[in-house]
This record gives sequence, C-alpha cells and structure tokens, in this order.
Amino acid sequence: MAKNPSDREPDKHYGGRGDPVRSMALLWRDGATPARGRGPKPGLTVDRIVASAIELADAEGLAALSMRRVAERLGVGTMSLYTYVPSKAELVDVMYDTVCGEVARTAVDGGWRSRLEAIARANWDLYRRHPWMLRVMAMSRPPLGPNSIAGYDHDLRAVDGIGLSELEMDSVVSLVSVFVQGAARTAVEAASSARDTGVTDEEWWSTYGPLLEKVFDAKKYPVAARVGAVAGEVYQSAYDPAHGFQFGLARLLDGIEVLIESRHQ
Repeated sequence: MAKNPSDREPDKHYGGRGDPVRSMALLWRDGATPARGRGPKPGLTVDRIVASAIELADAEGLAALSMRRVAERLGVGTMSLYTYVPSKAELVDVMYDTVCGEVARTAVDGGWRSRLEAIARANWDLYRRHPWMLRVMAMSRPPLGPNSIAGYDHDLRAVDGIGLSELEMDSVVSLVSVFVQGAARTAVEAASSARDTGVTDEEWWSTYGPLLEKVFDAKKYPVAARVGAVAGEVYQSAYDPAHGFQFGLARLLDGIEVLIESRHQ
C-alpha cells in the first residue's frame, strides 16, 4: 500500500522536489545578484544563505533547517530570503551541491585502485563532516549541479581506459558510492546514539554484558561466543564503523579487481 505523503520522514529530502527551473537556475547560477526590492538586507546573497543553512544543518541536522531559522542566523526577515531562494526544497539541493565542492579532485598517484580508494575516503570524510547529506542523497535523483557533475566526472576518470565498458565504469563508481554512503550512515548513527543517550558503547556494554552472561549459553552458540568475545575485546563494542569501512572498502576493491582482470584475459 502506498504511503501517505504526511507519513514520510520530515528530515528526508529527495532532489527535484522544488521547482525544476528555479532549482537548476540556482545550481548553475552565474553569481549575479537578483534585483532588490524593499526587503533584502544589503550584502545578502545566495552564497551567504547557503553557507548559513549548511552551518545550521551541520550543527542541528536537516530536521532543524527552515527558512525562518536561516533568516534568524543571518539577522534578516524570513521573507528576505525568498528573493534569492524560492523554498527549502531548492535550498537543500544547492546546499548538497555546494558541499560536494569540498572534495579535492587532484590527481592521485598509482593505478585505478589507489584512485578509487582516495575517492571513497574523501567522501567518507565529507559525510562525517556533513551527516545531513545522508538524508538528502537518492542515487536515482541526484542534485544536477556543477559540483555534483564534476565529482561524477572525476570519479569516472579513476576507471577510464582500463578495459571497462561505459556501463561497467558507471556501475563501479556507483558501487563504491553506495558502499561509502552505507558505511558512513552506520558511523553517523553510532555517533548519534552516544550523543543522544549520553551513554557510550563501552558504558552500554558494561551494563548489558554482565546481564547477558547470566542468560547466554556459550555451548549452545559456540561460534557466536568465540567470535563475539574476540570482536568485543578489539572493538570494545559490538561493531566498529571505522574498521567496517576500511575492511569493506578493501574487499570491495578486491572484487572490482577481479572484474578488471577478467577484461584482460
């Protein structure tokens, strides 16, 4: 059964929810300042609005973002913003594309594996700096701005000329992107649980561990007992997101290597 639009998560955003013409005009703007009416404060620009919105989302999450809150941070009336940005929907698209511009796109020494690893780590860091991005991105509806497209082009160059077809190049880049998003989302949620509850993973396990020992039968679950003991000792938790990212990325690149080698046989 289809969900009622009102049931959707309030802080989740999909690209293209705003006016398409206005969104594209903002994403690809030439830097010109719109004509001022009576409302806008001198010096107010799209870039200032977007920068303030990013700071707010970084600090409080996408759910806290509103045109009113951004206006308050800038010290202007809410209606002043609408001269520059039509609505929150278009604003979020521009925010996303703007932070995509933070990723360094310099040449990386080495072959395709080094290049893909550098891309993955750069995006991992980007999502950790701006966790709200994980509430925005939908692979099938990416914000079609200059930084997003420049990033896609840069990522494709990492696997260009190594024997893959165009579709395989796109699939490899998308595979790495999806993996990094998932790993970053897990890391962000782990950090949020500690922040929101005021209890670290180590503190949580120090409480629940002794209780589990009273009911857990190691003879009934011998493999879980053996492996869980080792992992818990190393991670001091049930899971270490940073280790999961590093281990998963290495295995993912191993799989891509098999594909590439098959093209040279």
